[in-house]
Amino acid sequence: MKLITAIIRENKLDQVREALIEAEITRITVSRVSGHGQQIREEIYRGNRVIPNLIPKIRLEIAVNDTFVDVTVNTIIKSARSNSQGEVGDGKIFITPLEDCIRIRTGERGGTAI
Repeated sequence: MKLITAIIRENKLDQVREALIEAEITRITVSRVSGHGQQIREEIYRGNRVIPNLIPKIRLEIAVNDTFVDVTVNTIIKSARSNSQGEVGDGKIFITPLEDCIRIRTGERGGTAI
């Protein structure tokens, strides 16, 4: 089991979610987060040019069995890119081992609980 965490642009959420549903990945957690990496975005505030420290993003967390890791990652990459080659600020994907998963309602554990 793996936990896939993706940080994407806010405006790509609907595209990514729809692409995941088409790939039969329907259980996701979505959070609004702020952060910065290499992306620099200028804004005008009260007539002054401002570069905010933190940029709003969307964080997706998806727990999957090992057979669904590549499908999930490839789907996110294809649907979250700004264009065919991508741009700075399109996001990141992190894959971490998931030691266990427990469904609270039934007490099921492991891959069947996902």
